[in-house]
Amino acid sequence: MAAPVIGVSPYWELTFDADGDVDEPEQNRLLTDVSRGKVRDLLVFAHGWNNERSGATRLYGRFFAPVPSLAPKARLGYVGVIWPSMMFADEPVPDFPPSAAAAVPVPPRPQLDKNSRHALLEVFPGRATVVEQIARLLEQHPDDGPALEEFGRLVRLLVEVRAQGPQASCAADLLVARASDAEPGMLTRDTAQVCRDFARALERVESGDGEAPGTAAFSFTPKGLWDGAHELLRQATYYAMKRRAGAVGEHGLGPVLGRLALIAPDVRVHLVGHSFGGRLVSFALRGLPEGVRTVKSVTLLQGAFSHYAFAARLPDAPHTEGALSGRQHRIDGPLVCCHSRFDSALGTLYPLASRMAGDDRSLTGGAPGAAEGFGIGRVLGPRWGAMGHDGVQAVDGTPRFTLAEALNGRLPASGCVSVDASAVVCHGGPPSGAHSDIVHRELARVVLAAGRVS
Repeated sequence: MAAPVIGVSPYWELTFDADGDVDEPEQNRLLTDVSRGKVRDLLVFAHGWNNERSGATRLYGRFFAPVPSLAPKARLGYVGVIWPSMMFADEPVPDFPPSAAAAVPVPPRPQLDKNSRHALLEVFPGRATVVEQIARLLEQHPDDGPALEEFGRLVRLLVEVRAQGPQASCAADLLVARASDAEPGMLTRDTAQVCRDFARALERVESGDGEAPGTAAFSFTPKGLWDGAHELLRQATYYAMKRRAGAVGEHGLGPVLGRLALIAPDVRVHLVGHSFGGRLVSFALRGLPEGVRTVKSVTLLQGAFSHYAFAARLPDAPHTEGALSGRQHRIDGPLVCCHSRFDSALGTLYPLASRMAGDDRSLTGGAPGAAEGFGIGRVLGPRWGAMGHDGVQAVDGTPRFTLAEALNGRLPASGCVSVDASAVVCHGGPPSGAHSDIVHRELARVVLAAGRVS
């Protein structure tokens, strides 16, 4: 299938399945075309949560639109990475025209809307019965504990993967000696308590309260608990997408970039990723063949993975390192992480989901939540933070810039760099806030500055 027209050219697409297997005709077309020598700088963009190819293509078209005028003399090429992910229909993208499907009204929580149900069927093929049972429970939200436990069991069935498959080895952002490969804690702990904690987090996001509410202040109705169950489904699905992004990067995109380097060693590659797409392009560094030095920059836009992912050692946890420790040195240029304080998906819900997924096991050596309860007032500390919320952490020598400083100065030639993009990444309502507010000329300028594309 020929790549669609997006307003910039030449443009190619690379489609990967959940385990990172690439569409061979698309890969061959890219390799053949680029080997002809007309492209000097290749911009490769990976989307985050997204329901359909057309939505990803529109994102790429809009983000790339100002690039030719910003670098009129550059010999540019563009690649859009397509991989199986999804977003829930109650997360509108700021200033982005909705698709026809998105125009359908979204029912209030805890019901699962038609479009989100369809997206689940697309990204978890073969599990239609499980999706329908989940949707039925969210619609009925029965007032009994066993129903919530059954809901937790169904969500676990929905997102499970083969134990020996490529996705299983790409779930962790943090690595620790003797770490367990158990399922994420949000799927194995008491479902009612997990739903209660997610409901508290939703209350905090939707009220706009900067302080996390205390546990005693909340008394949940059955519907309130099922609102938390809806969020459990969302976060478990996004945990699966996060795991999948790592597999696509390491086992898919990284090897493709290695093949490209063999036939076009002079082409300068610049990787860009939004949300889980940031994790995808970062894990591509882990799958890049030894000796390949064609990746000249990596730009992360609201990266939805741990801000410690590149750390050689975590603060107060000497036996724990980031899953990508030292991989920034595989880049022949800088790794630029753009972040925003207005991203509530990463500022509030991500830390809670990360802790419930068991990231604290790697920091405490115990079971998830063993040292302290899961109360929302205790989960917003630094150990569970995300790249897109406060930038790269615990990597020595990482400078921090405002967006204006990054655009008016000169970014470092190598290493990690954090850029506070809150000046433009600031629009969007609950539950995600500004997480998807990334289509800005200023961010395109950051990509070009990171790659020394003039």
